[in-house]
Amino acid sequence: MVALVRTVAYLGLEARSVEVQCQLASGLPRFSVVGLPDKAVSESRERVQAALAAMGLALPPKRITVNLSPADLPKDGSHYDLPIALALLGAMGVVDREQLVDFVAVGELALDGRIVGSPGVLLAAMHASEAECGLICPAAQGAEARWASGIPVIAAPDLVSLLGHLKGTQQLSAPQLGEVEEMVPGPDLKQVKGQETAKRALEIAAAGGHNLLMSGPPGAGKSLLAACLPGILPPLTPAEALEVSMVQSVAGLLEGGRISRSRPFRAPHHSASMAALTGGGLKVRPGEVSLAHLGVLFLDELPEFQRPVLDSLRQPLETGKVDVARANAHVTFPARVQLIAAMNPCRCGHLGDPSLACSRAPKCAADYQSKVSGPMLDRIDLHVEVEPVSAADLALPPPAEGSAEVAARVAAARALQGRRGEEAGVRTNAELDGDMLERFATPDEAGRTLLMQAAEAMRLSARSYVRMLRVARTIADLAHSKQVGRVHVAEALSYRRQAPRA
Repeated sequence: MVALVRTVAYLGLEARSVEVQCQLASGLPRFSVVGLPDKAVSESRERVQAALAAMGLALPPKRITVNLSPADLPKDGSHYDLPIALALLGAMGVVDREQLVDFVAVGELALDGRIVGSPGVLLAAMHASEAECGLICPAAQGAEARWASGIPVIAAPDLVSLLGHLKGTQQLSAPQLGEVEEMVPGPDLKQVKGQETAKRALEIAAAGGHNLLMSGPPGAGKSLLAACLPGILPPLTPAEALEVSMVQSVAGLLEGGRISRSRPFRAPHHSASMAALTGGGLKVRPGEVSLAHLGVLFLDELPEFQRPVLDSLRQPLETGKVDVARANAHVTFPARVQLIAAMNPCRCGHLGDPSLACSRAPKCAADYQSKVSGPMLDRIDLHVEVEPVSAADLALPPPAEGSAEVAARVAAARALQGRRGEEAGVRTNAELDGDMLERFATPDEAGRTLLMQAAEAMRLSARSYVRMLRVARTIADLAHSKQVGRVHVAEALSYRRQAPRA
């Protein structure tokens, strides 16, 4: 007798269908799980057996074989516990086998029969919605599963109540939809004294989704400026919030099914490894660049990161995704991020101040800045020098314009870009390429002349040229100009990377 239960295997943000087949056959008593399981899946035999014992059920004295099909697809994770237990109960005749076919099941079992949470329930719910079937999941993650509309969700706290619901002897209440978290206010631009050039660059970066590098001495306000960025970015749209939540679900960070409209802001320490930043590990999980998808990745003390780790970001910054290749799997995670980086001009940080600079200046500046590769710097659209703030500036009253006023201009520019790129699925000017760049970012005659002169004098690469045009288009959007003019090109050129100061 064979019982079948459907579940899923996670490969990146893709949930692939897996069929759990359980057979009871004559022979020496044995419980085996086959189908390329990892250690966590193999150990589910002990958890399932203990959970059934907690219900007062003993395994039949037969040869029990559980097959996870397709057999050549690697299976990892504890979410296979519940489907294996249900398939076994179906084969034992405890639950109706035909009823189980209509559901996808995910969840980990505790030894006392409780069904506890596991990562990826939102992806399983989306998969169940596409397959037009229901979902059985832990009660703690019912709110998360409800974000996939149009499917029946059975969120059970334990195995006993789940069996009672399936048999009709008790009724589990339908889970409520998870809450939408309010945007948490962060630092306001009114807290930043001076730094008008840096604040202007931050506004342009926010409006067009551009990458930004701030360079300046310690204490100049680089980290504060970066922390102000989420406060001027527009909130996530419902579709974007669901997209971000899917990444968080796979990473196990979606608590209580609560979805936030705030854009992610990730600030990993400079000791982060390549796997931590781009994803990977024994069980491939999203890294910081994917957890910051559709938000901000802030890298403070940029040259202190290991050079191979930084260079691993070059492909994600260009393509908006991360391809993690392993011997047994090839996984793709989304990584459409806005990179904000900060660095000191040299190791001591006081290159421009003769009274504080070290004895190796200015050679230390070239050595320190060379720790970041040229191709990596070429992918950063805006480079701005953050000058130190004097005590007299700090004593001044707060500026009249804060994050609210800047956010309004950013929202207007983003709305314009959204309408412009709606057909092509382009959200911001940072994604403009090919025909769209030709149609919308071609400067007027005066701007084109200046651009050609600058391209030759500054020896702009093809990538720098394209990125400079995108920035010019964003500056024009902030000025409500349909045509990119000479003034917009000139300002965009002022933010291109310059040679280190001697």
